[in-house]
Amino acid sequence: MSLRLTPAATLCALSALTLGYSVNALAETTLSALFMTQAAYSEADIRAMTADFTKQHPDIKVNLEFVPYEALHDKIVAARGAGDKGYDVVLFDAIWPAEFNKYGLLQDVTARIPADESSKIFDGAISTVTYKDKRWGMPWILDTKYLYYNKAMLAKAGITTPPATWADVEKQSEILKEKGIVKYPLVWSWSQSEALLCDYTTLVSAFKGDFYKDGKLNFTNSGAMKAISYMKETLDKGLTNPNSREYLEEDVRKSFSNGDAAFALNWTYMYNMANDPKQSKVAGDVGVIPAPGETAGGASGVNGSMGLGIAKASAHPDQAWEYISYMTSQPVQNKYAKLSLPIWKSSYEDPAVQKDQEQLIAAAKTSLNVMLSRPVTADYSRLSNILQQNIQAVLQGKTPAKDGMEAATTAADRLR
Repeated sequence: MSLRLTPAATLCALSALTLGYSVNALAETTLSALFMTQAAYSEADIRAMTADFTKQHPDIKVNLEFVPYEALHDKIVAARGAGDKGYDVVLFDAIWPAEFNKYGLLQDVTARIPADESSKIFDGAISTVTYKDKRWGMPWILDTKYLYYNKAMLAKAGITTPPATWADVEKQSEILKEKGIVKYPLVWSWSQSEALLCDYTTLVSAFKGDFYKDGKLNFTNSGAMKAISYMKETLDKGLTNPNSREYLEEDVRKSFSNGDAAFALNWTYMYNMANDPKQSKVAGDVGVIPAPGETAGGASGVNGSMGLGIAKASAHPDQAWEYISYMTSQPVQNKYAKLSLPIWKSSYEDPAVQKDQEQLIAAAKTSLNVMLSRPVTADYSRLSNILQQNIQAVLQGKTPAKDGMEAATTAADRLR
């Protein structure tokens, strides 16, 4: 017996089929993206950006995962074993492309980035995703550390201008401490973590040091030794909060925002958060300048930028690139410029980007041009641990600065 459908039934069946295909089309691709919950864009910002993206791309769904910065590297490496069941989009630090290239963790996206687009981006941002003249992602977070200061505390101490050199920072801190304005004028993120190396690199930059000698890793040159000696001296003088040796960036922000420090070295995101009266006792008294140099007129910085890349095993590279392109686009970055400044040069002349953060923008225009990169090596994770341990030993008073940095140099040489 044959079954015949009435015209109405046929229409209903076709409608159901069409609806089914539409639903399937809308849920066609699901991406998995890995981000961090530390500094720069907030989790709420990233979720809002992603929601706007999926509205414009209803055929793409994005599952977001957030981990602390300290877990980000190992999460990316561990996902290699998951194949195409792992991440599609990952956030990576400027120091990882060499290692990730060695182990094939990221896709080469050089051909996806037009040359004219690269010219509109800061060189420091582009260098973040570049290794062996190839691009391994799009820069997303363009960042360095700035020196924040409490205007009211300085004024109370009779200090009329912010420090122009790191020696000035020390002198002004001594005045603030002597006058009893604040017990520990300085606060840093010196826990045994990557945050410690970012502060250390900033000071190495200030004292015109680097991390190499005759093509080999070396941490005993004049600038590098001045950096570690400065750190230890401020602790010995009681100018640096001793808890800094256990602090990450958020601890620094909270300490400064609570009025427990006159000076703090931290990333861009702290400016607007420290100026928010809902979460800061010093809102309105926050000053920011480029991290100073050894001499007046100089500046220092560390390349703390990060990029978004396509995981090597991703089964959806085109859709992943659509998502990355959206997240790193100038309109999106301009919209969310309060916690992380854009990678795009022209954004810094945009009144909407400048609004309420003119002082930060002015500092950025200097700082973003003097960023020193941490050592570039495919074995960076192990090198980082070596440096962290030896610098911590110095800061804890367990070993002299010269011995500690010689030990770091000897251990680093074994990695070659």
